[in-house]
Amino acid sequence: MARPSLLILVPPAMFFGVIAVFAIGLLREHPDNLPSARVGKLAPPVMVKPLPSKPFFGDDVLHQGRVTLVNFWASWCAPCRAEHPSLKALAADSVLIYGVNYKDKTANALGFLAELGDPFSAIGADESGKMGLNWGLYGVPETYIIGPDGTVLKRFAGPITQRALDLEIRPAIAAATGQ
Repeated sequence: MARPSLLILVPPAMFFGVIAVFAIGLLREHPDNLPSARVGKLAPPVMVKPLPSKPFFGDDVLHQGRVTLVNFWASWCAPCRAEHPSLKALAADSVLIYGVNYKDKTANALGFLAELGDPFSAIGADESGKMGLNWGLYGVPETYIIGPDGTVLKRFAGPITQRALDLEIRPAIAAATGQ
């Protein structure tokens, strides 16, 4: 009688391996959060071009001793439109938000801000997407909370909703400011 080959065990082993990978992903502390290699490190360089008639910013604003937010957005992004009221609420609370208009047309970006309001302390355009690439951007909208020393404290992917404001963004800002 011929002995069965050990190769017969390969498909079940692969199946259980895939199940283990999914289980690890689902059982981590925050399964919806995308990991970021930037958290805990100094923010990458700011590489934006000015938008006409808008205050412009550079690297210096991320090292001015205050907690700041860097928000990547675009006029063609529907979730960016949905998160805009939350950004305006943060700006009304004196949170410094620096906007990075990502791979957008200048006229469209200015029209978006004219229609919905401008919550940004200053703004710049990342026309090529190089800054987004350096920051590890997955897509827009995406927001980074930067500590007073320029360290990335938190990365939030997706639109900032009221729930996200209450459960993640405001608590992270409060922890960074010691409040």
